[in-house]
Amino acid sequence: MIEVLIVGTGGFIGSVLRYGLIQIFSQLLSNPNFPWGVLAANILGSLSIGVLAGLTESRNMMSAEIRLFLFMGLLGGFTTFSSITNDTLSLFRSSQFILAFANIGVTVFLGMIFVTLGYLLARSN
Repeated sequence: MIEVLIVGTGGFIGSVLRYGLIQIFSQLLSNPNFPWGVLAANILGSLSIGVLAGLTESRNMMSAEIRLFLFMGLLGGFTTFSSITNDTLSLFRSSQFILAFANIGVTVFLGMIFVTLGYLLARSN
């Protein structure tokens, strides 16, 4: 039961942080047609999970509970595949096909780059 509370607490915090980031991007961009806030959350989350995975593997510095909180909870709530797919569907439904495919491609491509970068940064020290 404690694991559920750990993941749930992290997920709550991550979701609130993602919501705040999306709101910031919405205010910065007066008429956003592209889901920049969700993309930013996924890129930051990819970098973060890469760094944490590298640190965990190279230094074994996190307990199982901390890994659950950070990986499954916080970053699981902060980044979200369902938001990407929903935003992409909205772009398709509004006939913005180039933006829809860009959302898929950029998110996956940058996500892979940043998770790798984070992992390599953590492993280099």
